[in-house]
Amino acid sequence: MKYDIEEQYILDALASGNMKLLTPSAEEIESIKAAAESSFKKDKRITIRLYSHDYIGIQKKAMQMGISYQTLISSLIHRYIEGDLKTVTS
Repeated sequence: MKYDIEEQYILDALASGNMKLLTPSAEEIESIKAAAESSFKKDKRITIRLYSHDYIGIQKKAMQMGISYQTLISSLIHRYIEGDLKTVTS
């Protein structure tokens, strides 16, 4: 596996004993679990209309990625909202 500079730094520090892993407390574990559950909970259903060629394109991309097209659409929307995807201006 190839690591970036920061990841390699962390692995080297851990291997040399300059970094120690701490065991999280029960409270921290519960907090992490709650955050994970709320992050992955999809609780809204929507209906959208797409051009046929866009629908087919989304299905093909999703199939190449090994995920459902609904998951791909949801991911694209989430990434856009979080600022990871930018709008294209002419």
